[in-house]
Parts: sequence; structure tokens; C-alpha cells
Amino acid sequence: MSDQMELTGIPERKKHRTEEEKKNLIKRLHMAEGQIRGIERMVEENAYCPDIMIQVSAVTSALNAFNKELLAAHIRSCVTEDIREDNTEAINEFVKLMQKLMR
Repeated sequence: MSDQMELTGIPERKKHRTEEEKKNLIKRLHMAEGQIRGIERMVEENAYCPDIMIQVSAVTSALNAFNKELLAAHIRSCVTEDIREDNTEAINEFVKLMQKLMR
């Protein structure tokens, strides 16, 4: 049994990504990570609250852009395949995902 299955009760699932797709996703994450480190420095240096909040908003936008790119790739590959195969369980899972993302 995999570690993930033992920890969450959910079977481990994988998605093959091209090297270019991985590179683009990792690049976006590194950008957000750098912004978060910048916010940490701002807090340590007692920056003005609104200035910090503007940077937090920028991180949120960066993570939203990451999520949009990941979602688009998921729809183009996994969801499309599930629809072709009439995999209603996976389609229902996607609907639940969208409901969570749209809160």
C-alpha cells in the first residue's frame, strides 16, 4: 500500500505531464514562493500594512494563474478522456472540484 493511501485512504493517482508543462507550472510556483519570501521580509521589517496586503494580493493572483493553467491542462487531458470513456465517477469528481474552486 502506498504512503498516500495509508495517510489519506485515497489511492495514489498520477498524471503524466510534458517537460514543458512541468517547467511552466514550477516557474509559476517559484514566482509565488519568491513573493511570499518578500512578504515575510516586509513583516520582519515592519512594513506598512496596506503595502503588505497589496503583495499578498499579488501572491493570490499568482496562485490563481497557476490554478487556471493546471485546470486547463486537466480539462484538455483527463476530463476529455473521462467524457469519451463515459466515466461518470470521474466526471462527478470534476464537478465537485469546480464547486470547491468556485466558493
